[in-house]
Amino acid sequence: MTDQEVVKHNMTEQTTRKIAVVTGASSGIGYAITNELARNGYKVYACARRTGPMETLAKEFESGVIIPYCLDVTKDSEILELKRTLASELPYRKLDLLYNNAGQSCTFPALDVTNDMIEQCFKVNVFGHANMCRELAQFVINAKGTIVFTGSIAGIGVFPFSSIYAASKAAIHQYARDLHLELKPLGVRVINAITGGVSTDIADKRPLPATSIYNFKEGIEVFQNRQLMAKKNSPMSAEIYAKKLVQDILSDNDPVDVYRGSFATTMSWVVLLVPYWILEFFVSKKFKLNKVYNVLKQRKE
Repeated sequence: MTDQEVVKHNMTEQTTRKIAVVTGASSGIGYAITNELARNGYKVYACARRTGPMETLAKEFESGVIIPYCLDVTKDSEILELKRTLASELPYRKLDLLYNNAGQSCTFPALDVTNDMIEQCFKVNVFGHANMCRELAQFVINAKGTIVFTGSIAGIGVFPFSSIYAASKAAIHQYARDLHLELKPLGVRVINAITGGVSTDIADKRPLPATSIYNFKEGIEVFQNRQLMAKKNSPMSAEIYAKKLVQDILSDNDPVDVYRGSFATTMSWVVLLVPYWILEFFVSKKFKLNKVYNVLKQRKE
């Protein structure tokens, strides 16, 4: 090929590739999604606070296919800087996919969660996604593209020591559903990926505080078992999860909720068909909460 033909080929390649922004791309689901999108012809702005893992991944593809981008979704100034970058670099200011994946775990008893822990969880899992959508939505509208959120079965079911995390995911589920309604007339698809078990490193590793009402042998055992719940229940690999989600993105279907990951579909039917008191009974059995209840009752007496 002549130099002119090479330049023409590169320009064609840049304009024909769809473009995505993925947050929380340095590990787990975000890393796997970035990889899968790149393999399916996307140019990906892989966003996270740590860019090292994405820089390594980028070397597996042609130059410019994966662009590591340092971003903390809890900081409005950094989101606005990303917006300015995209405005100057996107062809025709079109963004085909905004994948809101950045996540903050919070597996902690409701009475022990500090204000800082609550704020951090909601800043990442709710405020960050909402702010990303507000600032980048016009680019997605221009492309008649897709917005995806990484939700969780914690936001539809009931699990011990999940109050704040579950509340944040329930909030983003509802935000996604309303956004689906509002953007549908503009040709934008919104996918709320209600996620079950996936093999990632997001699990909360913080110990119980000494002042916790659950700080006794049985309580600590249940708490630690809850922290390892996803790992112990045959989680789906992040790579398989990513393949399924990218197929959802590439399809022409327009469901607002999709259920992906281990036990996600099962949980959707359980929540729909099983009365809450029965669900709570089985969760108590599964996590051996009765032993904890007995200790707490004895202390009260």
